[in-house]
Amino acid sequence: MKIGNRSFWLFFLASILLYAVFQVLINMGVLDLYYSNLLINIGINIMLAVSLHLIIGITGQFSIGHAGFLAVGAYTSAIITMKMGLPFEIAILVGGIAAMLAGLVVGIPSLRLKGDYLAIATLGFGEIVRIFFLNIDYVGGAAGMQVTHMTNWTYVFLGTLITVLVVRNFTESTHGRACIAIRENEIAAEAMGIPITYYKVLAFAIGAFFAGIAGALYAHNFYVIQPVNFGFLKSFDILIFVVLGGLGSLSGAVISATFLTLVSTFLQQYPETRMILYSLVLVLVMLYRPQGLMGTKEITDFFSFRKPEKEVGRG
Repeated sequence: MKIGNRSFWLFFLASILLYAVFQVLINMGVLDLYYSNLLINIGINIMLAVSLHLIIGITGQFSIGHAGFLAVGAYTSAIITMKMGLPFEIAILVGGIAAMLAGLVVGIPSLRLKGDYLAIATLGFGEIVRIFFLNIDYVGGAAGMQVTHMTNWTYVFLGTLITVLVVRNFTESTHGRACIAIRENEIAAEAMGIPITYYKVLAFAIGAFFAGIAGALYAHNFYVIQPVNFGFLKSFDILIFVVLGGLGSLSGAVISATFLTLVSTFLQQYPETRMILYSLVLVLVMLYRPQGLMGTKEITDFFSFRKPEKEVGRG
């Protein structure tokens, strides 16, 4: 989906139309606070799923510490707005940059690891971040930090749109092809001269940046953020979005994040059986779609934008 081609403009116009429809519904009061909040949660989860999709689905690095980047973005942005009194837009950007720097600090030494070892290292990173904020009185410690509600549908829409466009264009670029080559076969990719560690760290940093942006929006959508919100279970929630959608499918990550957010929200009406029903949905999907909802396909594969090839050799 390169900028300027037909599929890009169709996607862009459809996104603007979707934004306008929901904005009108919110302004008219058709979507009340409950449904507006649901819409915001869907957007934040899509950002988290797409950012992790770049790390796991495209580059093939098994990371289960994404909640750590979410926490860095959330707390950094909250400090910017609540302690320093700076505008929310600056807080969002600084939250993303802080998470990206955390990604670089963790990624440079740990991305020389592979498979299970990398998963354990990233899980450890997530827990270190959570315990760090748990023991810092400046951000409220275990009691959490009070944050003013500033997130709205416009911020979330812009964040989601930019995340999807950047990850999609990165995937289709030369750099994205190098990441896919690393995912398919590291030894072959290295033999072809691809700098493996560089591309792993690059994908990790971009994914961490957008997770930090999502964290800033997440923090300012609730009135209190606590370290318990960013435990390893949150990392597994994000991982489920990616795996259920289909590893390697951006569309699958978006659809899965939307689907599971809706299921989880509506099951809140049944608190006694919520987690049982939620798990049952996951088991059924994995039984009947073990490759994920989309497999490795994108939703654009079902719509042909290519011109038919001319037949050659027929007079």
